[in-house]
Amino acid sequence: MEVGGLIVLRWERGARSVPLARGELRRALKDWGLSHIEDAASLVLSELLTNAVRHARVPTRAIETRFVLIPDGLRVEVHDASERRPLMALPDGDADGGWGLPLVDTLSEKWGVSDRSGPGKLVWAELSA
Repeated sequence: MEVGGLIVLRWERGARSVPLARGELRRALKDWGLSHIEDAASLVLSELLTNAVRHARVPTRAIETRFVLIPDGLRVEVHDASERRPLMALPDGDADGGWGLPLVDTLSEKWGVSDRSGPGKLVWAELSA
């Protein structure tokens, strides 16, 4: 669903959702004239959505993404029904995983975790145009 500068989509908790969401984000960025931030925005979305798919396991609850056009760029939100909040820690130099939130921190102007109405949380990041 798109309303002005807001696109809201729901996803099943599965790995297939991540590339599908990136495709929707790519289309939104093109429509909004923000294709030049596509690489960074796609990586941020991938990390946030992958975290929700892997860790926010609440039966019968979908994951929601929101792409929000903001005055200085783009806000990416991932909503899930899990109360478990992500923690950023730098993994060991040879670790295979754990680099997602440090990457989000590097690529975005700011990011965070917020409460939402209803169960769960939303994890968000803002990228400058």
